[in-house]
Amino acid sequence: MLPRSLRWIDDEIAVIRTAGLERPARVRDGRQGREVVLDGRRLLNFGSNDYLGYAGDVRLTKAASKGACAEGFGAGASPLVSGHSLAHERLEAAIAGMLDVEAALVFPSGFAANTATIAALVGPDDLIASDARNHASIIDGCRLSRARVCIYPHRDLSALDRLLAAAADSRRRLIVTDSLFSMDGTIAPLNGLSDLARRHDAMLLVDEAHATGVFGRRGSGLVEEMGCADGVQIRIGTLSKAVGAAGGFVAGGAELIHWLRHTARAWIFSTAHPPAVAAAATRAIGLFAEEPARRRELLARAADFRERLHSRGIDSGAAEAQIVPIAAGSPAAAVTLAARLADQGFFVPAIRPPSVPENGSLVRASLSWHHTTSDLERLADAITEFCHA
Repeated sequence: MLPRSLRWIDDEIAVIRTAGLERPARVRDGRQGREVVLDGRRLLNFGSNDYLGYAGDVRLTKAASKGACAEGFGAGASPLVSGHSLAHERLEAAIAGMLDVEAALVFPSGFAANTATIAALVGPDDLIASDARNHASIIDGCRLSRARVCIYPHRDLSALDRLLAAAADSRRRLIVTDSLFSMDGTIAPLNGLSDLARRHDAMLLVDEAHATGVFGRRGSGLVEEMGCADGVQIRIGTLSKAVGAAGGFVAGGAELIHWLRHTARAWIFSTAHPPAVAAAATRAIGLFAEEPARRRELLARAADFRERLHSRGIDSGAAEAQIVPIAAGSPAAAVTLAARLADQGFFVPAIRPPSVPENGSLVRASLSWHHTTSDLERLADAITEFCHA
C-alpha cells in the first residue's frame, strides 16, 4: 500500500485506466528479430524499431564482447572526466564519416541528445519553430530551453514562413523537425525547410532517428537522400533503431560540437554509455556500407505493403516509409485491433495518447528487413479482415 503522501497516485492510475490508456509492462524473452517472445507468446514482430535487423545480429554481439574485454563494460565516469573511451572516439569518427560532417558527439540516448542540444542552442530571448508532430524528446528540449516555442502545422511550409517572418526580432531562430515522423511515417519537406532557414537566417535541426540507416547512399538518413546537407546545421540521431545498439548523437561542424562539449548538460553530467555498446554501434555503421541492399529491400517491401493496404481501403494516412500506421480512432479500438492481431500471431502495438492526438489512436506496424513478402501478405490479410469486419 502506498504511504499517505503518495495515495494520490491511485487516483491518477484510475483516471488512466478509465481512459483506456493503461500500458502493460511486457517481458521479452530472447533477442529482437523477425519473431519475438512477449509474455510467453511467440509473435511475428512488428513492434520493434530494429529496421535493418541488426539488434540481434551476432556480429554486433561479438563486437560488443570484444569491446567489453578491451575496456570493461561500464564507462565509469562522464565523458569530460574519464568516461570517453577509445571506443567512443572511434564511434564518433564513424558517425561523422557516415554523415560526411566534421564531428559528432555521442550521448547515452537519443532523447538526451535532443533535450541537451536544443536547450544549449536557444534560450529565453529566442524562438523555436517546431513541427506539430515532433517527437517527445524534441518537445521536452523545447520546454527546457525556455525559448518561445511556436508550433507550426505538420509539414506546412507556408505557415512556417509566416511564423519566422513575424519573429524577425528574436535573438536566434531555430527550426526543429523529425525527418521521418515516428507515429505516421510521413517525411519532412527538408529542402523547403532548408530554404526557409536560409531566407530567415534560422538554424535548422533535423532529428534522423527513424531515418538513419534506412535512407541515403551511405545510410545516413533523409538529409543525405534529399541532398540538402548544406542547409542543415545540426543533425541528431539515435543508435537504438536501425543501428541496433543504444545511445544517441549530434553531428555537424567542428565548432558546433566543440561548443556542445561545454554546454550540453546531459552530455557533461551523464556517465558515458558503455564502451562495449559504442563498439557494437561502430560495427553496425560499418555494416551500413557493407550491406546497402538491406535498406533497398526494406523500403521496397514497405512500399508494396502500403500499396496492398491502400488497395483494400485500409487507412494508413500519408505514410511514406517503413513505419505504417493503421488508423483506429479511439484508444479502445486500437487496443482491440492490436489484441485481435496478436491472436493471429502478430505483434503490432496499439499507439494511444499522448503519443498521438485525441481520437488519433492507431496500431503501428514497424517493418524490418527480416520480414518476408509472405509475412507482409499475411499481416495485410489479418488487418483487412478485422478492419472490414
